[in-house]
Amino acid sequence: MTKFPTIMALLAMGAAVVLASCSAAQRPPPRIPPTTTTVAPTTTAAPSSPLTGLAPTNSATLGRPAVIVKVDNAPEARPQSGLDQADVVYEEVVEGGVTRYLTVFQSQDVGTVGPVRSVRQTDAEVVHPIGGLFAYSGGIPAFVNDVHRTGVIDVGAVADPNAYHRDSTRPAPHNLYVSVPALRQKTPSGAPAPPPLFTYLAPGATFNPTGAAAISQLRVPMSTATVATWSWDPAGGLWRRATNGALQTVTGGTPVAFTNVIVETVPYHATGFIDPSGAPVPDADVVGTGSAVVLSGGRMARATWTRTAPGAVTSYTDASGTPMALTPGRTWVMLAPIGTATSSG
Repeated sequence: MTKFPTIMALLAMGAAVVLASCSAAQRPPPRIPPTTTTVAPTTTAAPSSPLTGLAPTNSATLGRPAVIVKVDNAPEARPQSGLDQADVVYEEVVEGGVTRYLTVFQSQDVGTVGPVRSVRQTDAEVVHPIGGLFAYSGGIPAFVNDVHRTGVIDVGAVADPNAYHRDSTRPAPHNLYVSVPALRQKTPSGAPAPPPLFTYLAPGATFNPTGAAAISQLRVPMSTATVATWSWDPAGGLWRRATNGALQTVTGGTPVAFTNVIVETVPYHATGFIDPSGAPVPDADVVGTGSAVVLSGGRMARATWTRTAPGAVTSYTDASGTPMALTPGRTWVMLAPIGTATSSG
């Protein structure tokens, strides 16, 4: 009799454990509140042409290579054709102190460019980082070989004669012209677009690097034979070019005017070649570092240019060492001899 309550108590306790276990098993799991993740909206910059920083009028042009045309700037060559539609122009001093242009077309094509003239030693290092196709009238074999070593596609007058024509109303040799669309027919499959040559301001930003100041005019004596003057046109937002005191235009009368102008001072040396007139042929050293003056948005700023190798793109920094950003648009680069005394107004 004394054990019975104990047994009954144990049975009751076991039943309570079983019921508690069943109750726990049937209880729903605790509700975990859902987590919410906030995803920041992504913004994709609109595509821009690599050599101007502007939105393309035709997106099909974005990935295509540049076409570079060597253009005459002797007095007999003016007015030229096509300068007003080039994305970038490089100006170099040649024999006798006259200058010639390397005109770069990527965002648009031009039916007639010229007068086309011969290659110089400087050209190989200018075109090397740009790549693409290079048009010229001929030249000293050593200079042509320098160009071939850069890997650009030779579409000169010897390699692609059908793209060129002579203007009978002009005297030779200042009368050879070329069609950019005709040159593009020689583009090999897979030829890449050029790299961006400059840094550009964000939309709506104003050109105002360290040390910038407003100016209306800059005079650049490239030599005793060629003096360039750039005048600010606030209505058009462009710098207009004059050569030896005369406003420079293209055929048809449109002024030569660019969004940005860079005066890059570089050393020149004699190549050892002599032209038919007896003048030594110079070459500009564009690899290294030096001083520059940059015009954009009605302002001028002093800069430092640096290029580390023949295939590298030139960089420009302001007085604080910050990369200099240009106004999106077309850019003219003058390879001015060291000691060029620019004057502003």
